[in-house]
Amino acid sequence: MKSGALVLAILTSFGSAAWADGDSFTLEAPAALRETGLMGYILPRFALKTSIRPNLVETDGAAAFGAEGTPVFRQDDTIWALTIDGSPAQMRFLDWLTSDVGKRTVESFADVAFSADVSPKAVVAAEVFEGDAAAGERLALAHCGRCHVVSEKNRMDAIGSTPSFAVLRTFSDWSDRFQAFFALKPHGAFTQIEGVTEPFDPARPSPIVPVEMTLDEVDAIVAFVQHVSPADLGAPVQSR
Repeated sequence: MKSGALVLAILTSFGSAAWADGDSFTLEAPAALRETGLMGYILPRFALKTSIRPNLVETDGAAAFGAEGTPVFRQDDTIWALTIDGSPAQMRFLDWLTSDVGKRTVESFADVAFSADVSPKAVVAAEVFEGDAAAGERLALAHCGRCHVVSEKNRMDAIGSTPSFAVLRTFSDWSDRFQAFFALKPHGAFTQIEGVTEPFDPARPSPIVPVEMTLDEVDAIVAFVQHVSPADLGAPVQSR
């Protein structure tokens, strides 16, 4: 028998006489919550702390865990809430659950992971880059493929010391790097973006045939790169 269930069983065996100086109330919990074992862990601890005994029932409890009420803890993506009828004993239970002590008790339950963080989880939408991805691949091969491996199509034609597009895709800020590549060294020395970059200084001409593009063409390349699978670089090197 799990320790929480054992404590709950011992407390229950004392009967109502052991709680003559305290209060009790019925507490409804759905089967999905009861089966985790959390109730057998937290209820005895609350009872020992307050001399208030919640009597666990399957239905028609004066207080009830469910989707409605005051959110008290999270189980994966499920937020469990508590409804009460306003009695002092139930209010004490709710106050305890939302206190630092109650939260620590819930989170210390080891059998199933519960969290006291009931704030809504923000859903981060994946960024989608508009542009002609097919044209972006052609442009990338023509302009970037001089140095970078863009895809298998130019795997043998690039400069080995420059990172491939697949490697660049492993960076968390890959989109920023591609959208503003012309401002990053060494690209600025040989890249012209129409309406964005300044003309080359006559005293410092491009060392190679210049890369000349429009912002729409840059957008097309970024749209293509979003579909490039990041390289598998393996586990980080660990020093011993």
